[in-house]
Amino acid sequence: MVVWKRMSSGIRPVPSPAPTPSVWAVAATLALILVTAFNLRDGQGDPTLDLVALSLAVALVSTGARLTAAPGTAFLCWLVLNGFATAPFGQLTWEAPYDLTRFGCLLVAACVGTVTARLSNARAAYHRLRA
Repeated sequence: MVVWKRMSSGIRPVPSPAPTPSVWAVAATLALILVTAFNLRDGQGDPTLDLVALSLAVALVSTGARLTAAPGTAFLCWLVLNGFATAPFGQLTWEAPYDLTRFGCLLVAACVGTVTARLSNARAAYHRLRA
C-alpha cells in the first residue's frame, strides 16, 4: 500500500520547470540565431543541417520545461525553420510530408529533452531522499 506524505521541509526534491512562455522565448531566439548563423555560413542551402541543429537545441532548451510546452516549442522552431531556412526565403510554405516530418522531428526532440530531464531529476531526488 502506498501512503502519500507531504514533505515538511521547504526544499523541493525535484526542481520546478521553467515557465512555458520563457521556454518558448528562449527556443525561438535560439532558433533565429542558429538559422541566421547557418545562412551566413553557407547560404540558404539544404535545411537538413539546420533541422539537426535545431532539434539538438530544442532538446537542450526543453530540459527545463514542462511537457505541455513541447508542442509550442516545436511549432515556433518550425516557423523559424520554414520561414528562414527553406526557399522561398521569408515566406511560410506548406508541403505536407516534408513539413510534417520536420515538425515531428522537432516535437520528438522537445519531448525527449523534457522526459529525459524529468526522469533524471526524479532519479536524483529519489537517491537524495533515500539516503
